[in-house]
Amino acid sequence: MKNVLVTGGAGFIGANFVRYLLKTDPDMRIVNLDLLTYAGSPENLKDLPDPDRHVFVQGDICDAGLVDRLLADYGVDTIVHFAAETHVDRSILGPGAFVQTNVVGTFTLLDSARKAWLTEKRVDGPVRFHHISTDEVFGTLAPGEPAFDENTPYAPRSPYAASKAASDHLVRAYGITYSLPVTITNCSNNYGPYQFPEKLIPLMVANAASGQPLPVYGDGQQIRDWLHVEDHCEAIHLVLQKGQLGQTYLIGGDNQTPNLVIVNTLCEIMDELQPATAPHSDLIRFVADRPGHDRRYDVDTRKIKAELGWQPRHTFREGLLETVQWYLEHPDWVTAIRAQGGYQDWIDKNYAKR
Repeated sequence: MKNVLVTGGAGFIGANFVRYLLKTDPDMRIVNLDLLTYAGSPENLKDLPDPDRHVFVQGDICDAGLVDRLLADYGVDTIVHFAAETHVDRSILGPGAFVQTNVVGTFTLLDSARKAWLTEKRVDGPVRFHHISTDEVFGTLAPGEPAFDENTPYAPRSPYAASKAASDHLVRAYGITYSLPVTITNCSNNYGPYQFPEKLIPLMVANAASGQPLPVYGDGQQIRDWLHVEDHCEAIHLVLQKGQLGQTYLIGGDNQTPNLVIVNTLCEIMDELQPATAPHSDLIRFVADRPGHDRRYDVDTRKIKAELGWQPRHTFREGLLETVQWYLEHPDWVTAIRAQGGYQDWIDKNYAKR
Protein backbone atom coordinates (compact mmCIF):
# COMPACT_ATOMS: atom_id res chain seq x y z
CA MET A 1 0.00 0.00 0.00
CA LYS A 2 1.47 3.30 -1.12
CA ASN A 3 -1.47 5.47 -2.21
CA VAL A 4 -4.61 4.74 -0.24
CA LEU A 5 -8.05 6.20 -0.88
CA VAL A 6 -9.99 6.27 2.40
CA THR A 7 -13.67 7.05 1.93
CA GLY A 8 -15.52 8.57 4.85
CA GLY A 9 -12.21 9.49 6.43
CA ALA A 10 -13.66 12.48 8.29
CA GLY A 11 -16.14 10.27 10.13
CA PHE A 12 -15.66 8.40 13.38
CA ILE A 13 -13.96 5.16 12.35
CA GLY A 14 -12.49 6.60 9.15
CA ALA A 15 -10.74 9.48 10.95
CA ASN A 16 -9.32 7.10 13.53
CA PHE A 17 -8.07 4.87 10.71
CA VAL A 18 -6.43 7.83 8.96
CA ARG A 19 -4.59 8.67 12.19
CA TYR A 20 -3.60 5.03 12.63
CA LEU A 21 -2.15 4.74 9.10
CA LEU A 22 -0.23 8.00 9.36
CA LYS A 23 1.34 6.83 12.62
CA THR A 24 1.98 3.28 11.44
CA ASP A 25 3.34 3.56 7.88
CA PRO A 26 5.68 6.50 7.11
CA ASP A 27 5.76 5.72 3.36
CA MET A 28 2.02 5.84 2.77
CA ARG A 29 0.02 8.71 1.24
CA ILE A 30 -3.67 8.99 2.09
CA VAL A 31 -6.35 10.56 -0.08
CA ASN A 32 -9.35 11.18 2.14
CA LEU A 33 -12.71 11.50 0.34
CA ASP A 34 -15.61 12.66 2.51
CA LEU A 35 -18.79 14.57 1.73
CA LEU A 36 -18.84 16.13 5.23
CA THR A 37 -22.44 15.31 5.96
CA TYR A 38 -23.65 15.59 9.56
CA ALA A 39 -21.42 12.77 10.88
CA GLY A 40 -18.19 13.80 9.16
CA SER A 41 -16.31 16.87 10.28
CA PRO A 42 -12.99 18.66 9.74
CA GLU A 43 -12.84 18.73 13.55
CA ASN A 44 -11.96 15.02 13.39
CA LEU A 45 -8.88 15.73 11.24
CA LYS A 46 -7.21 18.39 13.33
CA ASP A 47 -3.65 17.76 14.55
CA LEU A 48 -3.05 14.73 12.32
CA PRO A 49 0.35 13.05 12.60
CA ASP A 50 2.47 13.91 9.54
CA PRO A 51 -0.33 15.85 7.78
CA ASP A 52 1.73 16.39 4.62
CA ARG A 53 0.96 12.79 3.66
CA HIS A 54 -2.79 13.43 3.93
CA VAL A 55 -4.86 14.95 1.12
CA PHE A 56 -8.46 15.84 1.95
CA VAL A 57 -11.08 16.01 -0.80
CA GLN A 58 -14.65 17.01 -0.04
CA GLY A 59 -16.87 15.08 -2.39
CA ASP A 60 -19.46 12.37 -2.93
CA ILE A 61 -18.59 8.71 -3.43
CA CYS A 62 -21.56 8.58 -5.85
CA ASP A 63 -19.74 11.03 -8.16
CA ALA A 64 -18.14 8.62 -10.63
CA GLY A 65 -16.18 11.34 -12.42
CA LEU A 66 -14.61 12.53 -9.18
CA VAL A 67 -13.72 9.00 -8.08
CA ASP A 68 -12.20 8.24 -11.50
CA ARG A 69 -10.04 11.36 -11.30
CA LEU A 70 -8.81 10.62 -7.80
CA LEU A 71 -7.79 7.08 -8.71
CA ALA A 72 -5.91 8.39 -11.75
CA ASP A 73 -4.36 11.54 -10.28
CA TYR A 74 -3.01 9.88 -7.14
CA GLY A 75 -2.20 6.42 -8.51
CA VAL A 76 -4.44 4.84 -5.88
CA ASP A 77 -3.58 1.18 -5.27
CA THR A 78 -5.81 0.58 -2.24
CA ILE A 79 -9.36 1.66 -1.43
CA VAL A 80 -10.56 1.39 2.17
CA HIS A 81 -14.28 2.08 2.05
CA PHE A 82 -15.80 3.43 5.29
CA ALA A 83 -18.19 6.03 3.84
CA ALA A 84 -21.75 5.12 4.80
CA GLU A 85 -24.93 6.26 6.42
CA THR A 86 -24.83 4.27 9.65
CA HIS A 87 -27.47 5.27 12.18
CA VAL A 88 -30.44 2.88 12.41
CA ASP A 89 -32.82 5.54 13.73
CA ARG A 90 -32.06 7.80 10.77
CA SER A 91 -32.58 4.88 8.37
CA ILE A 92 -36.05 4.32 9.81
CA LEU A 93 -36.98 7.98 9.34
CA GLY A 94 -35.31 8.43 5.93
CA PRO A 95 -34.18 5.22 4.20
CA GLY A 96 -33.54 6.80 0.80
CA ALA A 97 -30.22 8.34 1.79
CA PHE A 98 -29.01 4.94 3.00
CA VAL A 99 -29.74 3.26 -0.31
CA GLN A 100 -28.05 6.09 -2.21
CA THR A 101 -24.86 6.25 -0.15
CA ASN A 102 -24.44 2.66 0.94
CA VAL A 103 -25.55 0.89 -2.25
CA VAL A 104 -25.07 3.33 -5.13
CA GLY A 105 -21.93 4.79 -3.56
CA THR A 106 -20.34 1.36 -3.11
CA PHE A 107 -21.21 0.43 -6.70
CA THR A 108 -19.63 3.65 -7.97
CA LEU A 109 -16.37 2.96 -6.13
CA LEU A 110 -16.25 -0.66 -7.25
CA ASP A 111 -16.82 0.21 -10.89
CA SER A 112 -14.22 2.97 -10.85
CA ALA A 113 -11.73 0.55 -9.30
CA ARG A 114 -12.55 -2.09 -11.90
CA LYS A 115 -11.93 0.36 -14.75
CA ALA A 116 -8.74 1.87 -13.28
CA TRP A 117 -7.10 -1.36 -12.13
CA LEU A 118 -8.37 -4.08 -14.44
CA THR A 119 -9.33 -2.34 -17.70
CA GLU A 120 -6.94 0.62 -17.89
CA LYS A 121 -4.26 -1.02 -15.68
CA ARG A 122 -3.21 2.29 -14.18
CA VAL A 123 -1.34 0.69 -11.28
CA ASP A 124 1.65 -1.62 -11.44
CA GLY A 125 1.65 -4.06 -8.58
CA PRO A 126 -0.94 -5.34 -6.12
CA VAL A 127 -4.25 -3.52 -5.63
CA ARG A 128 -7.07 -4.06 -3.17
CA PHE A 129 -10.61 -2.88 -2.45
CA HIS A 130 -11.47 -3.31 1.23
CA HIS A 131 -15.06 -2.83 2.35
CA ILE A 132 -16.06 -2.03 5.94
CA SER A 133 -19.38 -3.57 6.93
CA THR A 134 -21.36 -4.38 10.06
CA ASP A 135 -22.60 -7.36 12.05
CA GLU A 136 -26.12 -5.95 11.67
CA VAL A 137 -26.40 -7.59 8.24
CA PHE A 138 -26.88 -10.91 10.05
CA GLY A 139 -30.02 -9.83 11.93
CA THR A 140 -30.63 -10.62 15.56
CA LEU A 141 -29.75 -13.45 17.95
CA ALA A 142 -32.01 -15.07 20.52
CA PRO A 143 -30.63 -15.92 23.98
CA GLY A 144 -28.35 -18.91 23.74
CA GLU A 145 -27.92 -18.80 19.97
CA PRO A 146 -24.31 -19.11 18.76
CA ALA A 147 -22.46 -16.01 17.64
CA PHE A 148 -22.48 -14.80 14.05
CA ASP A 149 -19.60 -16.11 11.96
CA GLU A 150 -18.44 -15.62 8.38
CA ASN A 151 -20.93 -18.24 7.13
CA THR A 152 -24.02 -16.87 8.89
CA PRO A 153 -26.85 -16.18 6.39
CA TYR A 154 -27.78 -12.54 5.95
CA ALA A 155 -31.05 -11.47 7.60
CA PRO A 156 -31.06 -7.62 7.90
CA ARG A 157 -33.91 -6.11 9.87
CA SER A 158 -33.55 -2.34 9.33
CA PRO A 159 -33.10 -0.18 6.22
CA TYR A 160 -29.56 0.53 7.38
CA ALA A 161 -28.69 -3.15 7.75
CA ALA A 162 -30.34 -3.98 4.41
CA SER A 163 -28.35 -1.28 2.61
CA LYS A 164 -25.09 -2.60 4.08
CA ALA A 165 -26.04 -6.16 3.16
CA ALA A 166 -26.63 -5.02 -0.42
CA SER A 167 -23.24 -3.32 -0.54
CA ASP A 168 -21.55 -6.49 0.78
CA HIS A 169 -23.17 -8.51 -2.00
CA LEU A 170 -21.95 -6.02 -4.61
CA VAL A 171 -18.38 -6.26 -3.33
CA ARG A 172 -18.44 -10.06 -3.47
CA ALA A 173 -20.04 -10.00 -6.92
CA TYR A 174 -17.28 -7.74 -8.28
CA GLY A 175 -14.70 -10.06 -6.75
CA ILE A 176 -16.21 -13.11 -8.43
CA THR A 177 -17.37 -11.63 -11.74
CA TYR A 178 -14.44 -9.34 -12.52
CA SER A 179 -11.73 -10.86 -10.29
CA LEU A 180 -11.44 -7.51 -8.50
CA PRO A 181 -9.17 -8.04 -5.46
CA VAL A 182 -11.58 -7.51 -2.55
CA THR A 183 -11.84 -8.19 1.15
CA ILE A 184 -14.67 -7.46 3.59
CA THR A 185 -14.77 -7.01 7.35
CA ASN A 186 -17.97 -7.04 9.40
CA CYS A 187 -17.45 -5.32 12.73
CA SER A 188 -19.43 -5.10 15.93
CA ASN A 189 -20.38 -1.84 17.67
CA ASN A 190 -17.42 0.56 17.79
CA TYR A 191 -16.70 3.11 20.50
CA GLY A 192 -13.89 5.56 21.24
CA PRO A 193 -12.73 9.10 20.37
CA TYR A 194 -14.40 11.21 17.66
CA GLN A 195 -17.71 9.29 17.60
CA PHE A 196 -20.68 11.43 16.59
CA PRO A 197 -22.73 11.94 19.77
CA GLU A 198 -25.98 10.40 18.56
CA LYS A 199 -24.56 6.93 19.24
CA LEU A 200 -25.06 5.36 22.66
CA ILE A 201 -21.73 5.90 24.44
CA PRO A 202 -20.85 9.46 23.36
CA LEU A 203 -24.49 10.54 23.72
CA MET A 204 -24.56 9.31 27.32
CA VAL A 205 -21.23 10.94 28.18
CA ALA A 206 -22.11 14.27 26.59
CA ASN A 207 -25.55 14.36 28.18
CA ALA A 208 -24.28 13.31 31.59
CA ALA A 209 -21.57 15.97 31.47
CA SER A 210 -24.20 18.66 30.87
CA GLY A 211 -26.85 17.25 33.23
CA GLN A 212 -29.24 16.25 30.44
CA PRO A 213 -31.43 13.11 30.49
CA LEU A 214 -29.88 9.79 29.46
CA PRO A 215 -32.46 8.14 27.15
CA VAL A 216 -32.44 4.33 27.16
CA TYR A 217 -34.55 2.41 24.65
CA GLY A 218 -37.11 -0.07 25.98
CA ASP A 219 -35.87 -2.05 28.97
CA GLY A 220 -32.21 -1.46 28.11
CA GLN A 221 -31.48 -5.18 27.81
CA GLN A 222 -30.37 -5.10 24.18
CA ILE A 223 -26.96 -6.77 23.96
CA ARG A 224 -24.12 -5.75 21.64
CA ASP A 225 -20.51 -6.74 21.23
CA TRP A 226 -18.35 -3.64 21.79
CA LEU A 227 -15.10 -3.00 19.91
CA HIS A 228 -12.68 -0.18 20.65
CA VAL A 229 -12.07 1.78 17.45
CA GLU A 230 -8.27 1.51 17.79
CA ASP A 231 -8.53 -2.29 17.95
CA HIS A 232 -10.74 -2.14 14.86
CA CYS A 233 -8.19 -0.03 12.97
CA GLU A 234 -5.41 -2.49 13.79
CA ALA A 235 -7.57 -5.38 12.56
CA ILE A 236 -8.32 -3.64 9.26
CA HIS A 237 -4.62 -2.92 8.75
CA LEU A 238 -3.82 -6.60 9.27
CA VAL A 239 -6.48 -7.64 6.76
CA LEU A 240 -5.02 -5.22 4.21
CA GLN A 241 -1.54 -6.66 4.76
CA LYS A 242 -2.26 -10.36 5.19
CA GLY A 243 -5.95 -11.07 4.55
CA GLN A 244 -6.79 -13.53 1.80
CA LEU A 245 -8.42 -11.96 -1.25
CA GLY A 246 -12.12 -12.69 -1.56
CA GLN A 247 -12.44 -13.44 2.14
CA THR A 248 -14.59 -11.96 4.89
CA TYR A 249 -13.39 -11.46 8.47
CA LEU A 250 -15.54 -10.70 11.51
CA ILE A 251 -14.09 -8.26 14.04
CA GLY A 252 -15.42 -7.90 17.58
CA GLY A 253 -14.33 -6.94 21.06
CA ASP A 254 -15.14 -10.28 22.73
CA ASN A 255 -17.67 -8.84 25.12
CA GLN A 256 -21.45 -8.72 25.14
CA THR A 257 -22.97 -6.21 27.50
CA PRO A 258 -26.59 -5.03 27.87
CA ASN A 259 -27.09 -1.36 27.05
CA LEU A 260 -28.39 -0.55 30.52
CA VAL A 261 -25.26 -2.02 32.12
CA ILE A 262 -23.15 0.15 29.82
CA VAL A 263 -25.09 3.28 30.74
CA ASN A 264 -24.79 2.54 34.45
CA THR A 265 -21.07 1.88 34.06
CA LEU A 266 -20.66 5.20 32.27
CA CYS A 267 -22.55 6.88 35.12
CA GLU A 268 -20.18 5.31 37.66
CA ILE A 269 -17.17 6.56 35.69
CA MET A 270 -18.71 10.03 35.46
CA ASP A 271 -19.35 9.98 39.22
CA GLU A 272 -15.61 9.37 39.68
CA LEU A 273 -14.30 11.84 37.09
CA GLN A 274 -16.89 14.61 37.29
CA PRO A 275 -18.90 14.31 40.53
CA ALA A 276 -22.29 16.02 40.61
CA THR A 277 -24.72 16.77 43.43
CA ALA A 278 -26.55 13.50 42.66
CA PRO A 279 -25.46 10.24 41.00
CA HIS A 280 -25.46 10.50 37.23
CA SER A 281 -27.66 7.40 37.10
CA ASP A 282 -30.52 9.62 38.31
CA LEU A 283 -30.54 11.08 34.78
CA ILE A 284 -31.51 7.75 33.16
CA ARG A 285 -34.87 7.88 31.40
CA PHE A 286 -36.47 4.88 29.69
CA VAL A 287 -38.03 5.78 26.33
CA ALA A 288 -40.18 3.76 23.93
CA ASP A 289 -38.18 1.21 21.97
CA ARG A 290 -37.42 1.85 18.30
CA PRO A 291 -39.17 -0.25 15.63
CA GLY A 292 -37.50 -3.57 14.82
CA HIS A 293 -34.83 -3.12 17.48
CA ASP A 294 -32.49 -6.13 17.30
CA ARG A 295 -32.17 -7.80 20.67
CA ARG A 296 -28.68 -9.27 20.59
CA TYR A 297 -25.52 -9.34 18.48
CA ASP A 298 -22.44 -11.46 19.03
CA VAL A 299 -19.56 -12.15 16.65
CA ASP A 300 -17.22 -15.13 16.42
CA THR A 301 -13.70 -13.75 15.93
CA ARG A 302 -11.83 -17.05 15.68
CA LYS A 303 -11.05 -16.71 11.97
CA ILE A 304 -9.21 -13.37 12.16
CA LYS A 305 -7.37 -14.50 15.29
CA ALA A 306 -6.26 -17.80 13.77
CA GLU A 307 -5.33 -16.51 10.31
CA LEU A 308 -3.94 -13.07 11.11
CA GLY A 309 -3.01 -13.25 14.79
CA TRP A 310 -5.21 -10.32 15.79
CA GLN A 311 -6.42 -9.76 19.35
CA PRO A 312 -8.30 -6.79 20.84
CA ARG A 313 -5.99 -4.84 23.13
CA HIS A 314 -8.63 -2.99 25.17
CA THR A 315 -10.73 -4.49 27.92
CA PHE A 316 -14.19 -2.97 27.88
CA ARG A 317 -13.90 -1.25 31.26
CA GLU A 318 -10.49 0.22 30.40
CA GLY A 319 -11.74 1.30 26.99
CA LEU A 320 -14.80 2.99 28.47
CA LEU A 321 -12.67 4.85 31.00
CA GLU A 322 -10.31 6.10 28.28
CA THR A 323 -13.26 7.10 26.11
CA VAL A 324 -15.02 9.07 28.85
CA GLN A 325 -11.74 10.82 29.69
CA TRP A 326 -11.24 11.75 26.03
CA TYR A 327 -14.70 13.35 25.73
CA LEU A 328 -14.31 15.22 29.00
CA GLU A 329 -10.91 16.50 27.88
CA HIS A 330 -12.28 17.67 24.51
CA PRO A 331 -15.38 19.76 25.35
CA ASP A 332 -14.72 22.08 22.41
CA TRP A 333 -14.94 19.11 20.02
CA VAL A 334 -18.27 18.03 21.54
CA THR A 335 -19.63 21.58 21.31
CA ALA A 336 -18.51 22.00 17.70
CA ILE A 337 -19.95 18.65 16.61
CA ARG A 338 -23.26 19.21 18.36
CA ALA A 339 -23.57 22.63 16.73
CA GLN A 340 -23.34 21.26 13.19
CA GLY A 341 -26.02 19.79 11.00
CA GLY A 342 -29.05 20.46 13.18
CA TYR A 343 -27.90 17.77 15.59
CA GLN A 344 -29.85 18.91 18.64
CA ASP A 345 -33.02 19.50 16.64
CA TRP A 346 -32.80 15.94 15.35
CA ILE A 347 -32.22 14.48 18.82
CA ASP A 348 -35.14 16.47 20.27
CA LYS A 349 -37.54 15.51 17.48
CA ASN A 350 -36.45 11.89 17.44
CA TYR A 351 -36.88 11.25 21.13
CA ALA A 352 -40.02 13.39 21.31
CA LYS A 353 -41.71 10.82 19.06
CA ARG A 354 -40.97 7.92 21.38
